[in-house]
Order: sequence, then C-alpha cells, then structure tokens
Amino acid sequence: MSFKHFPLPISAIVLDLDGTLLHSAPQLAEAANRMLRDLGRPAASQDLLMSYIGNGISWLVKRALTGDMHAEPDAALFNQAMPFFDQHYKTLLLQSKPYPGVMQGLQAMQDAGFKLGCITNKSARYTAPLVRESGLAQFFSIVVSGDTLPEKKPHPLPLLHSAEFFGVAAERMLMIGDSRNDALAARAAGCPVFGVPYGYNHGRPVEELDLDAVIPDLAGALPLIHRV
Repeated sequence: MSFKHFPLPISAIVLDLDGTLLHSAPQLAEAANRMLRDLGRPAASQDLLMSYIGNGISWLVKRALTGDMHAEPDAALFNQAMPFFDQHYKTLLLQSKPYPGVMQGLQAMQDAGFKLGCITNKSARYTAPLVRESGLAQFFSIVVSGDTLPEKKPHPLPLLHSAEFFGVAAERMLMIGDSRNDALAARAAGCPVFGVPYGYNHGRPVEELDLDAVIPDLAGALPLIHRV
C-alpha cells in the first residue's frame, strides 16, 4: 500500500536513528577500522564502511571482516572481533551528533501534537546512552532498539509494536528513515514512509526506495501530514 494523497492523516511518527537523526558513520567507521587494526588487517574506507550501516553492529562487523555484503566470516574470527569493536565504539559513541535541523524538526512535530518514537537496529547498550546524551530522549515516548524485540527492521514487528504502544492504527503512524530497511518495514506494517536523502542506505540514493515522499529534513514532513 502506498500513501499519495497529501496531507496524510497521522497520529504518531517514528524515526530511524543512524542516518536519519544522528550522523554516526564517522564513529562507526573509526571503531571498525580500529578493530581491523587490532586484528592485523588493513583499514577500509569510510565510504565502504558507511555502506554497511543499517542492519546492526553484528552486520557491520561481518561486512568489515569480509569486505562483502553477503559473505560470512570465520566464526572464531567474528567472535574475536566483536569485543574489539565494542571496546572502541563505546569510547567513540557519544561523538555522534544530530544532523542539522533534527532538533528543530522534532520540536516542531512535538509542538504540533504528534506522538514520537525512535526505532533503530542498533543494540540497546548503544542506543540508550546515544539518545540520552544527544538530547533526543526528551522527544520520544518509546525507543525500540535492535534487541528490544525478537525481530528488527526490515521485519514489521518494531513498527507494529510501536503502533500498539501509541494506540494508533498502523496507517496513522508515519515512519521516517533513510534506508531500505525502513521502507521495507513500513510497507510490511502498513505504515506510510518518508525518506531523508542525507543518510546511508547502503550507499544507494534514497529516491530508489519505495517511499511515499522524500523530504529534505524532518520539518519537511509537516506540510505533508495533518494530525488526527
């Protein structure tokens, strides 16, 4: 189902974290390269590592180890690599900052009366301090991390769980993200979905995704929706 008759009737808005709210790629890439250095492996480019962002930390580490979107590293190597990544990312985590216009856009959404939530594939041990220390926590009634539920995006469960939490129908909850996972999860849940063009999306233009709109920034969503 697509939603093309604007303005859309919306009660709640859920937003992706990495690449939508926070520019976290430099810290993720640096942690991955420090991990590779610890393992005696050559560094990878930030652009390549950015293309691996969006499916959670385990996915990023596997891709960094193999240099391939689909190959599986040796299990012993992966188990050796994860603690290195975790150690380095924890020291870099809080350097990630909101994109320009994010705080103003969230404030405008809140002022307009929309219920707000965050849905990310990042593990809760990283999500909680990031959302808190970046100042984003004040806006969200619910934060769903990659390990909050049995499934994560692109599965629809995190969106359906959020809609149930808000007490709204899925078609009245807008997803805003930057990647294929966000678009697939929204379509599977029956939610409208907008995309921002400045995020990661595995290195592909967001315009290629099945979206209801591409917005330049968060505030760009407001003319396309009305609160119900």
